[in-house]
Order: sequence, then structure tokens, then C-alpha cells
Amino acid sequence: MNNQNLKNETQIFFRGLQERICVALEKEDGKGVFVKQEWQRDGGGGGRTMVLQEGAVIEKGGVNFSAVEGELPDKIAKALGLNSNHFFATGVSIVLHPHHPWVPIIHMNVRYFETSVDGKTEEQWFGGGIDLTPHYIIPEQAKFFHQQLKNTCDPFGDKLYPEFKKWADDYFFIQHRNETRGIGGIFFDRLKNSDGFSMSDRFEFVKAVGNVFAPTYTKLMALNKDKQFTPEEKNWQLIRRGRYVEFNLVYDKGTKFGLDTNGRIESILMSLPKMASWPYDPQFSEDSKEKKTQNLLKKDMDWLL
Repeated sequence: MNNQNLKNETQIFFRGLQERICVALEKEDGKGVFVKQEWQRDGGGGGRTMVLQEGAVIEKGGVNFSAVEGELPDKIAKALGLNSNHFFATGVSIVLHPHHPWVPIIHMNVRYFETSVDGKTEEQWFGGGIDLTPHYIIPEQAKFFHQQLKNTCDPFGDKLYPEFKKWADDYFFIQHRNETRGIGGIFFDRLKNSDGFSMSDRFEFVKAVGNVFAPTYTKLMALNKDKQFTPEEKNWQLIRRGRYVEFNLVYDKGTKFGLDTNGRIESILMSLPKMASWPYDPQFSEDSKEKKTQNLLKKDMDWLL
């Protein structure tokens, strides 16, 4: 597959993926409808933001597609070790915040990025991942989630899941809290034509990651959406959302890239929940379910045991 075909096919796949995921989420939610908004980026390209608010299960959810290009800011070129003067990036980015404290937050991003100098491709790679942030960790559901990801990775090599899981554990770590954002998942970046993989191979892997999202999350929605919950559990949910906000605004590379490339601010910050909370120094007893969840927010947890 030549560079132009890859560039075109990734855009087509990602746009279709956005549509299929929104259909599946609307069906499981049962009430909410995604509102579509097409947008153009001043520097080049554009995208389609699809947002669902005040559904039966999802309080605020965004499924964003973009295909943007233009001059690569010197700050980013230097950070990536590139000499390029032009970039193209396309992908789908998803964050879903449910009403219900027993339904987890989920994030997915799949993307393709390339740079060029005077019209000649310099670098190209795929990146992305899926991670889950339960407000309350349910071990058997954590196992289900990670098994889905392992089943997705294994056909492409038995080393991918452990490698990309560790990458997620390290990436989705809130250093100033000394805790993980949730139970992790998989994370990967700068997957190139290397290590016996062609760019076509990488694209097939990214397709598989994108396609596993909807059946995995809708299953978790169905398992938890009808449970009863208390005001105390809702308060805990708002605290955990606060941790989510801290990570996205302090550490997340996608947020930083969007801001540094003059991206559309509403699309960039769609990952933030409608409401969150930062009570001063909340404390929970050792036998509480809140403390039990806190004690599981660690790197290198083997959720498949």
C-alpha cells in the first residue's frame, strides 16, 4: 500500500468507525442521540464531532473524528525529533462519562500520523489504545475487559498485549497522586514499518482495536446500568472524575497536541466530564469499597488472574 492510499484508507475507516460506534452506543443507551457537528480547521483539514449528553446511561460522551494537516509547529517537531515542515493526522477519539457510578468511564483513541518535507513523506506511524476507568473496580469485569484486549492483540503477536499493557500502566499514571487513572488497558504509539510489521499490518491491528471497542463497552454498560446506587457512591464518582480531569489537563499528550496545533477547543476538551469534585483530603475507612478501589490503582496489576 503506497503512502497516498494509506492516507486515504485510514480516513475512510476512521470515519466509518465513528459512525458504527455511535450507532451501538445509542442502541445500548436507549435514550440518548448523538448530535453531529462538522468543523474545519483554519490551518487545514477538519473533522466531525459527535456528542451525546443526558442519555439514559451516558451523561456526556464524545466520539470525535478528525483529519487535519498543516504546518508542524516547531515545538512539536522538536519534541518528536523531526525535520518536517508539514503534518497530516487522522483518527477517532472517544471518552464516555456515565451517569451511573457503577458504569465505568472509558477512553479510546486510534490515529495515524505522518510528516513530510517538500511533499516527500518523512515519517509515518500509528498510535492509540483503550483504557478503562471504573469508579468502583469489579475484578471480574476488569478481567473481561483485559481479556478482550488480549484477544485483540494476540493474532498480531503474543508479545503485543503485555508490552502495550505495560505502556498503558506507565502512561495512564497520575504521578502527583501516585495512582493509576483506572485499570489501564493497552497503549501504543509510533508503530512503524519495523520489527517485521509493514504499515499495512499496523493498520490491520489498529482496525481490530477500533472494532473491539463497541462490543466491549456496551457489555459493561448492560452489566451495570440497572444497579441501584447511593448518594455516597455518586459523591465518590465525582471525586474519581476529578482525578480523570487532572490527568487529561496535566499529562495527556493528545490534549497537548491539540492545543499546540490550534485545534478545535470544544473537541479537544470533550474528554472532560460535565461535573467533577475536589473535596479537601477525603478519607475512607480501610474496609470501605472506596478504599478497596484506591488500593487497586497500581501499575502492573495482572487483571487476567
